[in-house]
Amino acid sequence: MRFFEGCTAIITGASSGLGAEFARQLAPVARELVLVARREDRLDELKREIVSRHPGVRVRVHVMDLTDDLQLGEFASWLEREGIRPNFLVNNAGMGDRGPFATGDWAKIQAILELNVVALTQLTHRLLPMLGAGGRGAILNVGSIAGLIPLPFMAVYAATKAYVNSFSDALRMELRGSGITVTAVLPGPTETEFGRVARRSTGERGWETPDVLAVPVEDVVGAALVAVARDKARIIPGWHVALVMGVAVALPLGILRLILQRRTA
Repeated sequence: MRFFEGCTAIITGASSGLGAEFARQLAPVARELVLVARREDRLDELKREIVSRHPGVRVRVHVMDLTDDLQLGEFASWLEREGIRPNFLVNNAGMGDRGPFATGDWAKIQAILELNVVALTQLTHRLLPMLGAGGRGAILNVGSIAGLIPLPFMAVYAATKAYVNSFSDALRMELRGSGITVTAVLPGPTETEFGRVARRSTGERGWETPDVLAVPVEDVVGAALVAVARDKARIIPGWHVALVMGVAVALPLGILRLILQRRTA
């Protein structure tokens, strides 16, 4: 974790799951953490936990809806007013939906697109000048193995994560030599609130990932931070998950379609 010593990190979706774990693992070495999410009570609780265990780190809470352009602009202005100079951005906030696209709630589909794609892209665009101001910075985008293949019954979510995976690779190439690195972490299934939020109350079936591919939250975050420190382009936490996905992406698309269709039939 020497790479992150004295860093100022912004973590989106920090109120639970991977975002909260990123804050916990960075707290022992970071100088300052900016925790961003909509649920103020969860952020305040996490702040108290971190400060009690690591009094040397400064923790700030910023409550906002990342899909709101006005709030996002105000966030960037707030950082400047407070003199916060971030050098590590963790784009973790995201959401999904499980079930047939045809019966999906449009408001939820739109929210997925706005949060997973637009908000991540806009926040990165706004903060890039700040990240590079100190001569060295890093961006970690939380993609997904779902973005590597077309995924029936999670069609929109998988498509948004394909965007995140591709955007991360392209931006990494653009920024090579600038002092700012870009890494994408592609988790498989983890024990977070994601599944509960993605599951529909109607009971409609959705894609269910085999439990054997599950990786603990702590391991996902640990692997992601190691990848950033080593300037890796991508990391799929869990050797077994990486192996399965390596085989999946190597298959001809026609064969992959047949396998996925049979699994969801």
